[in-house]
Order: sequence, then structure tokens, then C-alpha cells
Amino acid sequence: MENAAELDQEACYRAVLTRDARFDGRFFGCVKTTGIYCRPVCPARTPKRENMFFVVSPAAAEEAGFRACLRCRPETAPDMGAWRGTSNTVSRALALIEAGALDEADVDALAGRLGVGERHLRRLFRQHLGAAPVSVAQTRRVLLAKALIHQTDLPMAQVALASGFGSVRRFNETFQALYDRAPSALRRHREKAGEAAVQLNLPYRPPYDWGAMLTALAERGDAIEGRRWSRPLVQAVDGADGVVTVEPAGEGRVSVCVEASDLKALPGVLARVRRVFDLSADPEAIARDLSQDVTLAPLAAARPGLRLPGCWIDDGAEPPNDRLTDETLAARAEAWRPWRAYGALHLAMAGISAADLMETDDAQRAA
Repeated sequence: MENAAELDQEACYRAVLTRDARFDGRFFGCVKTTGIYCRPVCPARTPKRENMFFVVSPAAAEEAGFRACLRCRPETAPDMGAWRGTSNTVSRALALIEAGALDEADVDALAGRLGVGERHLRRLFRQHLGAAPVSVAQTRRVLLAKALIHQTDLPMAQVALASGFGSVRRFNETFQALYDRAPSALRRHREKAGEAAVQLNLPYRPPYDWGAMLTALAERGDAIEGRRWSRPLVQAVDGADGVVTVEPAGEGRVSVCVEASDLKALPGVLARVRRVFDLSADPEAIARDLSQDVTLAPLAAARPGLRLPGCWIDDGAEPPNDRLTDETLAARAEAWRPWRAYGALHLAMAGISAADLMETDDAQRAA
């Protein structure tokens, strides 16, 4: 599923028939008779084949006029890791969009930050996500708003603010257009007066080596207490003062608690949490590609949930998954693209150096 045009429609339908969890977040099914799009694992009765088509992203579904299913809730699906690595430009663009790059600027400005033309950026988004950058940004706002509606007791005005909408009016209009109802109608319980903290569950694709991640974060000086990570928020960096805490919350979910003086900072904080904990990683794709290397194959199989600890502040010059700090690995690591950083991490965890690799290669050639 490296781009939207190559999505195998028949294979997608077979996955939907069996509700195969391996494909959750990799594509979404649009049901023509209901106008709803769903995850492959949706518990509702599977529609007939002729009534469905499949897209690679929620943005593509919503741009086509479909609304998110209220049963399987697409906002709770793992992030779209299937295409990550196929286009460094799209990966960098999405990271910027997650941090709010299109909330106050246009696509032309975003393209300028990436060093590409606006038309080229739009073409890449169509190719890999099946939707325009603006549609991707709006869908992310809507899905974050839905998560806040379902998982918190924030008043609707604060939900609008925290999910990146410029005004409550725009928030209400968007939900009315997409769901034919006011956003308050999606909430099954009464909202309370505004609370100091926002607590959300963010999804990821299992497995996840939490022990290795928390150890790595502690070794670099992050605040870790038990299995809980925390970081203060600073106005100059995060757009608000406060604190964010993160801890595992069960298979495929991480619990994030944000106390912020300004809820407008929430989308950017969540984007940084995703980066620090590498929540968008696709373990299956990483293991598949790294296993082509005879040295990495057993290492990747032994630790399929190994993730890259990310930086809270990141310039986005290149995707973290392809960064390589050990230049002595550069020649060998070309074969690991786009997962060079994961390959280097597996070697480091196993105590294998570049010199060891060269000795192994020499021995194999001599044999």
C-alpha cells in the first residue's frame, strides 16, 4: 500500500470479511449505501462487495463525502504507518500538519518549509494519502475532536479550541456537514465544567517494547517514574505552560494526560508525544524490510516491538526513521532504507558494531 492508486480493492474486502486486525489503520472502507466509512475491524454487518470501495486514509474518505462510523470510530485506529517511509516529503509534511502548520498558514507556505513546490506537494499527497493537504488537516482536527468528545468531559467550546478549530462556529458547521448533527449529539454523557487536565488514549500498532523505550528515555535524562514519563510544558516552546504525562494503557493504547494553560497547544503536544514514543511505527513493514539483511533478520525477529525514541523538539529536516548518526554504517545501511535508524538501533541493542559487520561480511566472502 505504498500509494493510494495501488490499493488492492479485493484484498481489502477479504480483510474486512475476516475483520483482520493486522489491517486496522492501513485502509478504510467506504459504504456507498450509508455514506459511512469504517475500519476493517468494524463490528457492524459487512456490506456487499458492490457497495464498498477502499481508501488509504480518513481524509480521502471524508473528501469523498463519507462520514466516520460511530461504532468502530476511525479516530481510534492506529496511525497510518503503511505508507510511512515511501515519501520523506509526505512524512515531514504530515509531522508539520500534526503540529498545526495549516491552522494559520496555507499549503504554499507549508510547501516552502519543505523546499518543494505547492503543486508537487499536492501531487504527493494525492499519490500517498488520496487527499489534499487541507483535507488531511481538517480530518485530523475532526478526528481529534471526536476523541475529545468521547473520552473527555470538556465543554464543546473547549473541544473546538483543543482540536484546532479557529472558532466554535466553524467547529459546529463542520460537524453538522459531516455528521448531519451537532457535535454535542455524539456525546453519550453529560459534560462537566472544564477540568484542569485532558486525558486521552492514543493508539499504536503492537507489539511495543516498553521496557526498551522507557530505559532509553531515562538514560537520556527524561523524567521517568515507574512506567510513567512526564515533561513540563513551556509557553515559548509548546504554546502553553503545564505538564504532560504518558504511560502504557493496555495493548495498542497509550494514556496521555495534558495539563495546559491554553488548550490551543493540545494538537502540537500530542504530535510531539507521538514522535517521542514513535507511535506511528509500522512493526510489520520494518521487520519485513530489515529482514532482507542476514544480520538484521534474527535481531528484528527477536525484538519486533523496538521503537525509536524521538526528540520533543525536532526540526523535521528528515524523518527520524531514516536518520543515521553512525556514518561508519552508511554504506551498509543504504540497503535498509527507509528504516536505517531502526537497523542501527537493532545493532546497538545487540552490541554489534560496524567493525563487527565488516568482519562478518569478510568472513562470508572468504567462505
